[in-house]
Amino acid sequence: MKTLWLSCLLALVTSVTSVSTADAAFRGLASSNCTSCDTSCEPSCAAPCGPRLVKDVIYEKKEFTCYKTVCEKVVEQKQVDCVRYEKEHSFKEVEYTVSKPVWETHSKTVNYTVCKPVWETRTKEIPYTVMKPVYETKTREVCRTVCKPVWETVTKEIPYTVCKPVYETREREVCKTVCKPVHYTKTVKVCGGHWETQTCEIPGKVITKCVREPGCWVNNGCTGDRCYVPGEMKKVQVQCPSKTVCKKVWVPEVCEKEIQCVRYERETVIEKRPYKVCKMVPEQRVKTCTYKVCKMVPEQRVRTYQVCKMVPEQRVR
Repeated sequence: MKTLWLSCLLALVTSVTSVSTADAAFRGLASSNCTSCDTSCEPSCAAPCGPRLVKDVIYEKKEFTCYKTVCEKVVEQKQVDCVRYEKEHSFKEVEYTVSKPVWETHSKTVNYTVCKPVWETRTKEIPYTVMKPVYETKTREVCRTVCKPVWETVTKEIPYTVCKPVYETREREVCKTVCKPVHYTKTVKVCGGHWETQTCEIPGKVITKCVREPGCWVNNGCTGDRCYVPGEMKKVQVQCPSKTVCKKVWVPEVCEKEIQCVRYERETVIEKRPYKVCKMVPEQRVKTCTYKVCKMVPEQRVRTYQVCKMVPEQRVR
């Protein structure tokens, strides 16, 4: 499509250039052969007249076919099934049972017996005997042994065994696969090229132009003056000047080139890796404990006690 537009544009520029060239050529030819003159000038005219210049431009129609891609928007109606959710309120009658309190008033006659106190005042002497305690204090040595606690602080050494971790470093062999780089040189073919500018000549178009032949001077029979009579118009095929066009052409080249390559090869390597081993070694230790010991020491004590005697006493109430 882009090439077609460029071809149309180039043809239009060529047509305008050809018309301008023909016009310029026609002007130069007319100016060299004749001058302006009245169109009513004839050999038998009474007044003298000079040469005249007539300009006639003929355009050539040429049709070009151009193609253009046009994207037209087409609207198509299509029916699509859709789903829409609408909220709907519904009511449902549900029967249920409740307990309603109903209060009733009842009367009941209950017979019961009560004791009503009736107080009377009377006087009577009643002799009675009471026992009055008389306390006497006595001292008697009663030997008894009481154990009195005595606390002592004792220090004791207790041996015990603990396991102490001992770390030991050892080595083991581990096999692993490594990729070792191998460098080598490789010759490859590289496709390249360069641009060259080429000049070509395009011949001009052949156009048809109108050319007037040279005129002549004729004597006027009426006045005896000389009058210029222009020649007749003829159509002549004229070729337009050629054009020189420059264009770039890609010249491909193939050359050989050495490149550095790397290839990785697998290799099994045995290496020694250190690791630690923990051993629990028993170790004897001694700790000192301080604690209190209670000893019961016997002690002699003497106590004092009271003796109560009941002595009768007469009273009246």
